Amino acid sequence: MRVYIDSSVFGGYYDKEFAEPTRDFFQAWMLGKILGVLSGTLVRELEDAPERVRDLLRRALEREHEALEVTAEATRLSEAYLRAAVLTEKYADDALHVALATVARVDALVSWNFRHLVNPLRVRAFNGVNIASGYGVVTIMTPAEIVKILETQDED
Repeated sequence: MRVYIDSSVFGGYYDKEFAEPTRDFFQAWMLGKILGVLSGTLVRELEDAPERVRDLLRRALEREHEALEVTAEATRLSEAYLRAAVLTEKYADDALHVALATVARVDALVSWNFRHLVNPLRVRAFNGVNIASGYGVVTIMTPAEIVKILETQDED
């Protein structure tokens, strides 16, 4: 399973509310149950994060992962989200995360950002733009949901 990881997941690793499922998610990545997909946008967003979050990113970049760079195609799609008012310009990086995940055709984008990403109304709006632009749908889930899927697969 190829999973695009946004910056909130790295912060969630140290957040009391999200730490356990986030750590389970990272453990699944370490065990090779998922392939982390990381972007230059993620790396840029975490440049000013607390040291422990930057250290987690450094360790993640040493693991097997797929690296995505921002492309003109992803930029155009993110701009289409902004024109459609899925998000405002203030949250252009969130739109870019979704565009990168969509263009890369990942299995899921994983996030703890309930306001802008893990939100059924926004997902519907992102996917409306995706379909109108000739792309497939994007699936946006929490790390806990990914872990639950993996546990269910292990039971089969």
